[in-house]
Amino acid sequence: MTTLTSKERIDRILKRQPVDRIGLFEHFWGDTQKKWTAAGKIKQGQRLDEYFGFDMTGCGTMNVVGNLDFVDQVIEEDAETKLVRDGNGALLRRHKLHDSTPEHVDFAVKDRAGWDEHMKPHLKYDRRRINFQAYRDARRYAAEKNKFFFWAGAHAFEHMKSVAGHEHMLVGMAWDPDWVKGMADTYARLYVELQETLFAEEGKPDGIWYYEDMGFKEHPFMSPAMYRDLIQPAHKYTFDYAHSLGLQVIVHSCGFVEPLVPGLIEAGMDCLQVMEVKAGMDCRRLKKLYGDRISFIGGIDVRALYTNDLKKIEDEVQARVPPMMQGSGYVLHSDHSIPDTVNFESYEYFVKRGLEVGTYR
Repeated sequence: MTTLTSKERIDRILKRQPVDRIGLFEHFWGDTQKKWTAAGKIKQGQRLDEYFGFDMTGCGTMNVVGNLDFVDQVIEEDAETKLVRDGNGALLRRHKLHDSTPEHVDFAVKDRAGWDEHMKPHLKYDRRRINFQAYRDARRYAAEKNKFFFWAGAHAFEHMKSVAGHEHMLVGMAWDPDWVKGMADTYARLYVELQETLFAEEGKPDGIWYYEDMGFKEHPFMSPAMYRDLIQPAHKYTFDYAHSLGLQVIVHSCGFVEPLVPGLIEAGMDCLQVMEVKAGMDCRRLKKLYGDRISFIGGIDVRALYTNDLKKIEDEVQARVPPMMQGSGYVLHSDHSIPDTVNFESYEYFVKRGLEVGTYR
């Protein structure tokens, strides 16, 4: 097969059609690029997707925080952290010295009454929620480089977690399921309204990427039945809209979400991304089970990369890439994001060997 453009390659991979090689994409913690830059491995401000030749690029352009007019309030601050209340009414402790997930401290929304009072009235269509210029610039860049361009955004479960915290939301799924289902529906409908405006005025992307962390170690946050009852309708609503535009849907989910995959496929997911090994996911098993229906991005154990042992990286590539590339449908990516403990040379070797092994002959 002749060499494809990145856009052609990813489009064909998402449809599980023949390609010249597997795709390439990655996420990095911000500290990683800082460390590599300070070490002189890359130039200041250099785009990693250009340096490594990624096939995809995306842009998150929508703000669906509850109160758009709320200015974040710093409640307290020390040398390492600051406690901030945001427009969702969430009180979060954030680290200042390094990238990390914020600590959940308190939430204005803890139940249906809090949602009805503090959030739902604010979650209305508003053009200010769309960053038109960022989308325009990112889409133009992708076109110039012939990369596959995706619109990206967190989905309902992620937003509900940011509004009520996992504890209140998960208790609500058990004791007030209609509240949780209503929240998910609110976010789904708001997203489609905003997408309709953005895509009509600025043009469609090549695909849609939703971030939706629905699992932790060895278990999802909900049963498959709860997923189908409470979350799947919101997913299906947005996935159906994407499909109506001829766009493939990629779903990112950290943690162990294998029991939810059949429901996600029913909702219309076209590709599963990340497949976190330390949580219990195995991309090879998922490929055998669902490789005729969906494509995959990721599943390479990032822990092998941050050993910075080239033999271990080679073993990881050899163990996972050959079975994942069978029949097309695979993009090389770690099973999470690349932390600053991964040396530049280690990641460069991973990309080089991954693409060498992942070339179809």
